[in-house]
Amino acid sequence: MNEAGRAPRRRRMSVAVGAALAAASVSCAAAYAQDASRITAVTLYPGSATVERTAKITPGMTRLEIAGLPANFDPQTVRVEADPGVRIGEVTTRDASRISASNAREAQTEQRIQALKDQQALIDADAKSAEMLIGFLSRLGTPGGEKPAVLPDAKSLAAMVDQVRRGGGEALARVQRAQMQKRDIGKQIAALERDLTRLRSGARDTRTIVVGVFAERAGNARVSYQMNGAGWRPTYRANLDSAEAKLQLERQGVVSQTTGEDWSGVKLRLSTGQPRTSPRGPDPRPWLVSLAQIAQTMTGALREDYMQDAFGLRSYVPKEKDNKPAAAAPAPVEAQTTFGTEFEVPGEVSLPSDGRKVTVSLAKVSMPVKLRLRVVPRLDPVAIVTAEAKRPEGVWLAGEMQLQRDGNYVGSTSWSPQASEGFVLPFGRDELVRVKVDRVKDRNGSSGVLGRKNEREVTDVVTLASSHKTPLDLLVLEPSPVATADQISVQASFEPKPQIENWEERQGVVGWQRSIAPNETVKITMSYTIGYPKDGAVVGLP
Repeated sequence: MNEAGRAPRRRRMSVAVGAALAAASVSCAAAYAQDASRITAVTLYPGSATVERTAKITPGMTRLEIAGLPANFDPQTVRVEADPGVRIGEVTTRDASRISASNAREAQTEQRIQALKDQQALIDADAKSAEMLIGFLSRLGTPGGEKPAVLPDAKSLAAMVDQVRRGGGEALARVQRAQMQKRDIGKQIAALERDLTRLRSGARDTRTIVVGVFAERAGNARVSYQMNGAGWRPTYRANLDSAEAKLQLERQGVVSQTTGEDWSGVKLRLSTGQPRTSPRGPDPRPWLVSLAQIAQTMTGALREDYMQDAFGLRSYVPKEKDNKPAAAAPAPVEAQTTFGTEFEVPGEVSLPSDGRKVTVSLAKVSMPVKLRLRVVPRLDPVAIVTAEAKRPEGVWLAGEMQLQRDGNYVGSTSWSPQASEGFVLPFGRDELVRVKVDRVKDRNGSSGVLGRKNEREVTDVVTLASSHKTPLDLLVLEPSPVATADQISVQASFEPKPQIENWEERQGVVGWQRSIAPNETVKITMSYTIGYPKDGAVVGLP
């Protein structure tokens, strides 16, 4: 073949090789993708979070690699799901040491600290040069020190002395200014280091998740993992309308995170679930009661398994060996499940990993309530306004509650909704109801044969007077004495007789329920006679 025939053939081969290389390049790009994900959704729990990343999958891809993640999540909690047409293979993780800060604000704080330390170094250098000058001037004229070659006349000597005085004064002033500047900079560094401690997520390493995929068509893969260093806590705002006997209860969530990765434009969901709590409850064990001398003869290992309970009895609790529970892994939309409540915050939320607290409103509930004045005169002679309501649906976690009565702030309280069957909320004092406790009888004496027992007798009268223009329901509670030993006897007498015994299953707490009319005065008489051994020491006498 001549040269003219070979040239077109070489051009065709070059085109074919170029096409093959291009196809191979496309095939490699399709088979492997790195850092092709972003955080799209976060579910916050009290104390932890589930972070979900979404990555695009192209046809022919065989591996997805997500790098640069903070290494403070449990690899066992990693879950991978994909769209139809994308199959998931093996999932592995590997860690590497981190050099830079995990988030922008942490990096900025580190830079500010380093800049201040560099400034301190410059001040130290200037102060050292001033100290060198002071040392030189102090050696002038001293035995063995620097001396001028020719002694100056009186006029020149005066000028030299003045120059030395000014130079020494300026050097001393420079040293003093340097010390003051270093103190100020040291305070700034200390404050920034405290901020840096709060900002650091604790993830000093980075983690990479590698997912094997088999993609027949394009789709998305969703990679989720469980993290500590994030969560939310509930807070509440309660506003009581006393005229209408209605309560508006607003649920709020305070969210924050220091996971080491910023959340930008994510769908945020708050859940009352506790995925980090062990899903297994305690197993019942025998309650064994033995004599003290028998327990003393037991071996040391067995004696360690015995615990003293609140009643003074010793219960045997065998140690667990290999049976440890495994670790678990517009208005907001509220979703009720059988065992929890979830709130989906509308729109997209951005939350940097710097620990700042953001409050979101979750839901508002309006409910009718029963108003009642609660008085415990023996402990505090005031009437407290309370609102009682049936428990709404869903899970209500304990949290701080801000209280308003008729639009006026009355205070805040730690609220535990699980403490009672319904909601009982306090709304401050009622200044229109006066409460007074008078001791009308107080006697110490003896009783029994030959006066072998001491006796304590007291009578108190509680007076309640209302200045309201409408009747109100009243609940008066009295913690009466309860004997805890056979040698102590208690006789109680009330007028009128209480309607409630052992209020809320609290031993000895009695109560009176009634209505108090406008300008009415109510009196309750409480009398106690307590007998106890003459030579015994008794605690809790009135």
